[in-house]
Amino acid sequence: MEHSRHFYIDGRWVAPAKPRDLDVIDPSTEEVCATISIGDQADTDAAVAAARRAFDGWAATPVAARIAALERLLAAYLERSEDMAQAITAEMGAPIDWSRQQQVTSGDWHFEAFLAAAREMDWERPLGPHAPGERIFHEPIGVVALITPWNWPMNQIALKVAPALLAGCTMVLKPSEISPLSGLVFAEIVDAAGLPPGVFNLVNGDGPGVGSQLSVHADVDMVSFTGSTRAGRLISKAAADTIKRVSLELGGKGANIIFSDADDKAVKRGVARCFGNSGQSCNAPTRMLVQRDRYEAAVEIAAKAAAETPVIPAHQEGRGIGPVVSEMQFDKIQALIQIGIDEGARLVAGGTGRPEHLNRGYFVRPTVFADVTPDMTIYREEIFGPVLSITPFDTEQEAIAMANDTEYGLTNYIQTTDKDRLRRVARRLRSGMVECNGKGFGKGSPFGGMKQSGSGREGGVWGIHEFLEVKTVSDWD
Repeated sequence: MEHSRHFYIDGRWVAPAKPRDLDVIDPSTEEVCATISIGDQADTDAAVAAARRAFDGWAATPVAARIAALERLLAAYLERSEDMAQAITAEMGAPIDWSRQQQVTSGDWHFEAFLAAAREMDWERPLGPHAPGERIFHEPIGVVALITPWNWPMNQIALKVAPALLAGCTMVLKPSEISPLSGLVFAEIVDAAGLPPGVFNLVNGDGPGVGSQLSVHADVDMVSFTGSTRAGRLISKAAADTIKRVSLELGGKGANIIFSDADDKAVKRGVARCFGNSGQSCNAPTRMLVQRDRYEAAVEIAAKAAAETPVIPAHQEGRGIGPVVSEMQFDKIQALIQIGIDEGARLVAGGTGRPEHLNRGYFVRPTVFADVTPDMTIYREEIFGPVLSITPFDTEQEAIAMANDTEYGLTNYIQTTDKDRLRRVARRLRSGMVECNGKGFGKGSPFGGMKQSGSGREGGVWGIHEFLEVKTVSDWD
């Protein structure tokens, strides 16, 4: 890749101040697929300074011009969709068809949703007839640090860059060092779209390095982070001294409640949803709670679905799941599968080790445990791999209590044909999102969680407001 050892700062590709290389590993082959440079304090400072210089001009740009800039960015993004798909497949192991159909398209999906929201927003308005002349303004918060994960690279970059751009903020993006190639392609797209210098900047680095430097930087007004709950805590503490706004989208341990009257495809749909992206989604329904009279049948269906889930090298076309992203993730998942066995869960599909037809790469066997109890590690800990836990329940109240019995609160799922029950249960689930009967969310829907799944919302008008300050002016009219 032409710019793999460069950063994008102030509208130019620049070499790092003190070059330090990091290999990017293709998880399907365990071989080096690219080498990038990692930034240090001087690079972080240069990117923040460029964003600071550009802020006043970009903040003063009319909303219509900012919308036009995102429209250009969307057009340039669509032109590079195949390059983006290839980069994501190489860096994090998403099968190429999944990259094309899900990973890449998540970016333009969000761009379109943000454009629609921006066109409809009241960027300024009167307070109301009770306060003549008083006016409310929405203004950009300032320079923002955007720290994104490896599992859905373009989904998360789009969810942060687009609303920050529309809000009038300037930004420094630090993609995951595990999946940096898609971020570099994205910077090339930004360059092609002709954004003003300094509005968008990119510095590659790891969490303890560039990530921490951005979190404590005095000239950064906000940090928007997606990743682990552990890292979210560290960022919050680091940002506290400068009273930065911090927006966090963190982990999850979603419950999928399958009632007796759920449709016939509910279990198989839940397995596919859990295993999608090789189980590497924070909103995956990894705990399947099944009403007891359907429990044993559900276990059989889930075991069969897991056994029939193809596991394929990421560069191979066709349906299936690919490897997990890294050796570290592979080892963590293997250890948790073994813990599930050791703690007495009933293994009905998969298990430790690679699938038999693959002798290299970070491939995990699609795994299903039955008879999982709330005291077990696999019930409580986010595994982030293709591992499903199944637990029976008897009553609606018990299902609600079990679903809420977690430190997380990102997404829960309900499967029932009884609309009254659906509404009752959805109201009581402590999560930012509740997906029902396989019906996904629409463009511009707010994404985010409660409890230790984070704070703030991404997507649509809610996502734009994350990057805005509210100003009140009296006697305006």
